[in-house]
Amino acid sequence: MIRRTSFPRSPAGAARTLVLHGLAFGVAASAGVAMAAAPTGPGGYPNRAIRMVVPFAPGGATDILARITGARLTEVWGQTVVIDNRAGAGGTIGAAIAAKANPDGYTLVMGTNASHAIAPSLYPRLPYAPLKDFAPITLVANVPQALMVHPSLPVKDVKELIAYAKGKPGALNYSSAGTGTPGHLGLELFQMMSGTKMVHVPFSGGAPGLAALVGGQVQVMADNMNSALPMIKSGKVRVIAVTTAQRSVALPDTTTVAEQALPGFDSGSWFGLFAPAGTPKEIVAALNAEVVKMLKAPDVRERMLQQGAEPAPNTPAQFEQLVRSDIARWAKVIQVSGTKVD
Repeated sequence: MIRRTSFPRSPAGAARTLVLHGLAFGVAASAGVAMAAAPTGPGGYPNRAIRMVVPFAPGGATDILARITGARLTEVWGQTVVIDNRAGAGGTIGAAIAAKANPDGYTLVMGTNASHAIAPSLYPRLPYAPLKDFAPITLVANVPQALMVHPSLPVKDVKELIAYAKGKPGALNYSSAGTGTPGHLGLELFQMMSGTKMVHVPFSGGAPGLAALVGGQVQVMADNMNSALPMIKSGKVRVIAVTTAQRSVALPDTTTVAEQALPGFDSGSWFGLFAPAGTPKEIVAALNAEVVKMLKAPDVRERMLQQGAEPAPNTPAQFEQLVRSDIARWAKVIQVSGTKVD
C-alpha cells in the first residue's frame, strides 16, 4: 500500500506538491508495471514516502529526469516518490535544503553540474559543500548541448564561427539560461580556447535565451539538446556542433567542437542523484542498485533519449570523482573569465 507523506511548507507549496505527486503517480501507473508488494531495501527501507528535491522549476531537464527516476522507484518499492521543486539561484536553494535534511534515505536531490560543480566557485557564501555535505548515489544522465547560430549569421561550422568572431571582436552576442550555467561557462571556455571575444547576454532560463536566438536578438547559443532539438528540426536555428566530447545520440551526424576545431573541448550538462551526507551506506547502495538497473532498462533509456538525455549510470565512487574533477575544471574557467553572480 502506498502511503502519502506531506512535508512542512507554505500552503501554495503544499498545493504544488500535491499536483506534482499526482503527476508522478500517474507516470508510474501508466507504465503498466505492477507496484512492489513490499520494500526491497535494507531493513525494510523504504517504508514511507521519499522526497526528491528538484532544485529547478517544473518542466526542465532536471525535473523531467527526476520524474522518470521517481516513477520507477515508486513502482519497484511501492512507496511514493514526491517531487519537490525548490528552484532558484542556479540550483543552490534546493541543494541547500537537501543538504540539511535528515540523512535517513527519505530525502534525495537530483543535482546537476550547475548546483554541485559550478556553484562552489561561483557563490562566495555557498551554504553547502558538494563533496562534504552529500553522499553521491549515481550519475543519471548526460545531456549534450547544441552549439547554434541564428540562420542570418554567415557561418556553417566552428572554424567559420571562430574566424568571424576574431574578425569582429565583441560583435557577436550569445545568450544563456543565466550566469554560471553550463551554457554560459561552456561558451566562456570556448572563447578561452579559441581566442575569441563575444558578449554574454544572460536570461532567466533556457527558454527565453533560446527565444532570443530564434528572434535574432543574439547570434549564438549553446543549449541543452532536449530544448534545442525542436528549434533545430524546424530550421529556426542552425546547429554547427555538439559541445560534449562525444557526439549526441540525438544528432549523430553533427560533429563535436573538439572534432572540428578545438581538441579537448568538452562542455554539457549532467544530472545525478545525491543523498545528504551521513545517509547509511546500505541505503546508498540499495538506491544505486535500483537506479542503475532502471537506467539500463530499454523503456527508460528510450524515454530519456527522447528527451535528449543519455543515461550514464555509475558507482558512488565514480560519481564523486566526476564531481571533484568538474569542480576543479570549472573553477579555472570562472577564475580566468572573471565570471561573477550579479
